[in-house]
Amino acid sequence: MAALLLEGVLFSILSPAFLTWANLMEILRFSVELGLLAVALTPVLITGGIDLSVGSTIGLVAVTFGMTWQNLHLPLPAALALALAVGCLCGLINAALIAYLNLPSLIITLGTYSLYRGAAEGFTRASVSVTGFPARFLFLGQGYIWSIPVQVFLFLFFILFYAVLLHCSKIGRALYAIGLNAEGARYAGIPVKRYLALVYLLSGAVSGIAAIIYVSHLGLAKSDLGTGFELQAITAIVIGGTSVFGGRGDLFGSVLGLLFLCVLQNGLHLLAAPSEATGVLTGLLLIGVVAVDLLNDRFQRFSQYWSMRKRPLAVAVGAAVAVMVVVVAGLLHSSRRKTDAGADHRAVIAVMPKAKGDPYFISARAGAEEAARQLGVDLIWDGPTSLDASMQNELVESWITRGVNAIVVAVENKGSISTVLRKAREHHIAVLTWDADAERNARDYFLNQATPEDIANTLADEGARLLHNRGEFAIITGALSAENQNEWIRFIKARMAEKYPEMTLATVLPSDDDRDKAFSQTQNIMKVYPEVKLVIAISAPAVPGAAEAVQQSGGGVDVIGLSLPSICRPYIHNGVVQSIVLWNTRDLGYLTVYAGWLDSQKEIAPDATAISAGRLGKLDVRGSQIILGKPMIINKSNIDRLNF
Repeated sequence: MAALLLEGVLFSILSPAFLTWANLMEILRFSVELGLLAVALTPVLITGGIDLSVGSTIGLVAVTFGMTWQNLHLPLPAALALALAVGCLCGLINAALIAYLNLPSLIITLGTYSLYRGAAEGFTRASVSVTGFPARFLFLGQGYIWSIPVQVFLFLFFILFYAVLLHCSKIGRALYAIGLNAEGARYAGIPVKRYLALVYLLSGAVSGIAAIIYVSHLGLAKSDLGTGFELQAITAIVIGGTSVFGGRGDLFGSVLGLLFLCVLQNGLHLLAAPSEATGVLTGLLLIGVVAVDLLNDRFQRFSQYWSMRKRPLAVAVGAAVAVMVVVVAGLLHSSRRKTDAGADHRAVIAVMPKAKGDPYFISARAGAEEAARQLGVDLIWDGPTSLDASMQNELVESWITRGVNAIVVAVENKGSISTVLRKAREHHIAVLTWDADAERNARDYFLNQATPEDIANTLADEGARLLHNRGEFAIITGALSAENQNEWIRFIKARMAEKYPEMTLATVLPSDDDRDKAFSQTQNIMKVYPEVKLVIAISAPAVPGAAEAVQQSGGGVDVIGLSLPSICRPYIHNGVVQSIVLWNTRDLGYLTVYAGWLDSQKEIAPDATAISAGRLGKLDVRGSQIILGKPMIINKSNIDRLNF
């Protein structure tokens, strides 16, 4: 408790937006789904077990609910009941294998972790996402009662339920006994198998409830929901004092550990610390706490200084690590602010890429930083480290709380992000999108690098030229759920059907914006579809990945796509990649900040047909879209002149 309070005081000093009612309620709202998993896993860890499948259960329950409601047209209550039954079934499978067949919980739940996630991805082909849920359902995850998020009341109910189960019942006492010595508990007449089965069954059921709340919170049902939640929940539990070796811990410690992590994440976001800092810190905390807990068990001669009823030293050590990181982040934050004259009066433009590590977005950041320097504004550049719609929502919420002047988002899923973007507009924040669009009423302008039709037509025409208007081709995309890339694919198909009827699309495969996966997918294409003579890769890392696969196979397949000159230059020079299609990504990054600043200052007239965007000159405005320009074809003749 002391560590949590100290953390709160530090963030209150470092960020004026932290200690506000709205921000505190957002911390609670974002803690509910993870908190449900933490309270459900606490008795599991107390028995000396573990359940790594809870995050995957969230994904499976989410897509079951979404697809039965949308595709089978079941009434909302029936879809909810069926989805929750799937959660119970997931818990029942774990319970049967662990409790009654006496199999190791680590191995079993690691297996069901893959099984449940694989089933969710199989049902949706890892690409289908369900949105458009009715307002009465979304109220569960987005509504408020007396200015308190609705789901918080449900969370409090489960805290109370598990508190009674663990600390006020004979079942709870038996769970501690099982964790200390399962064999001894069995000889004492405790029905060990029954109680173990109960905690795993409840774990699956509560994971299902967390999934429903998560879907209503995001307005989105997708197979990758809940990814990584199991590790975060276990971290919160262990920080709260529950031993990974079983037999020690309590529910209220888990809740405090949960709040400690959520406050830490929220505070770092408000300080504009990089998103990955939270992951690094969480790992340090978990390692530190487990290490000290192990030392505590080994050095029993110091046991008189600790009581099972008190927080172990691990909590203090973990808290100390966290507080030191918070202080360092705060000092860096303060130092950065002091170096800028008049920083307190500068506009703040928050720009979010889809994935920070993607070379495409890395190159765009240089342009954004250039525009920020030129305009004298503060730039926050942050986003998920991989494609993650829920992380995008969380960051936007923190920027709303911070009160930035403009938010510019490269959208991963429009159905998920649009609700929170509308909330930002209600707070009089300028909202723009880039790279991929949100719903029209969720933003002011879309910064369009080029129209989807122009991009698709350029790729289709270039591919047809290489194959002399005849033959089979394949497409390697980023994520199958990426809406902008799916729109390009639709236009490519339409262009081929209209102008090149003898061109045939063999397959569309995902690379998940990963070069190595694009490499293996291209190898598969060449084996399974030997007639394919052209690969169109429409993700920046996918082009060099596909090119490397073709080069190692000895050639015979042309490669084109959307990518960066800097990572495709050697393949274009050696002829493996014939051409790439792109726009100047540095210019696009420059436009995100410049247009965000113009919009925040009300410098774009509602009926404007053009804007003046600094060094970019005049750009066309078509309705609510600001057009960067037409795509260009990059090949041997011009690639050495392009440095991005």
